[in-house]
Amino acid sequence: MLQQLLIGRFGRFPQLEYVVATTPVLYRESDRIDLRAAVEFLQPCAVITIDGVKAAAIGAKIDLIRPLLVIDLGARLSEIALLANGSVIDARRVSYGTADLGQSGTVDSLVEHVRGMVTGLLRQDCGPLVVDALDRGPLVVGGGAARPAITYQLSKQLSCIAQPAPAAYTVALRGASAVADAVRRHPGLPLS
Repeated sequence: MLQQLLIGRFGRFPQLEYVVATTPVLYRESDRIDLRAAVEFLQPCAVITIDGVKAAAIGAKIDLIRPLLVIDLGARLSEIALLANGSVIDARRVSYGTADLGQSGTVDSLVEHVRGMVTGLLRQDCGPLVVDALDRGPLVVGGGAARPAITYQLSKQLSCIAQPAPAAYTVALRGASAVADAVRRHPGLPLS
């Protein structure tokens, strides 16, 4: 699919120096294998990976120095991450998302999963940073951010104002694009 998209856009198979890809915040071996399979046909010189939650914060143009809680509510995976000073400090994930809502799942059950992950972060050494991030208001991204009932319940259950990212479905893509632009402007940056 990616190959067809690129050929459709460029009329030929483009030669790429690097690829910027977002990954789940708690990267698993299966995620690495899937990513490699998705980009290996492009034969880039380097693959730059960035946590999806960090890419989303960059795409939303949020200050990454102050503590920020990012809640990513995807179809099958929900993640929360605490960011501070430009880095992911701690994170949690559950294999439960918006696709689970309906027959067996409810908004309340999804919000309860998120609340449990936030509680887990509060019990860690980074608890004071989590409190600061909650005072600031968590950034909600992914498909769940587009559902007002979810952001309302998150605000109510976390006793803060949950802020859905603008164009939440594509905010991580915009962040990855900003990273690609930075690499293009500063070719001496070390690639990973």
